[in-house]
Amino acid sequence: MPALIPVSWKEFEKFLLFVGCEFKRQLGGHRIYNRAGLKRPIVIPSHGTIPVFVIRNNLRLLGITPEGYFEILKRKKKKARKLF
Repeated sequence: MPALIPVSWKEFEKFLLFVGCEFKRQLGGHRIYNRAGLKRPIVIPSHGTIPVFVIRNNLRLLGITPEGYFEILKRKKKKARKLF
């Protein structure tokens, strides 16, 4: 399994939207997302890259393992290729 690496906030936002989260609002430099069944909203910084610990904490909140995260990214890329 590959290691988690920091990603841009736009890439992580695409992942969140792919797994069913929806953008609710922005407070300063942080974007807030929600999905049915979550204990609390997901908050990510809207600048630069998202550190690994933020990715890991948000995956835990979503109930997705790092292995599941990589599998979802693979499916997302395959789906994007089919569009072209």
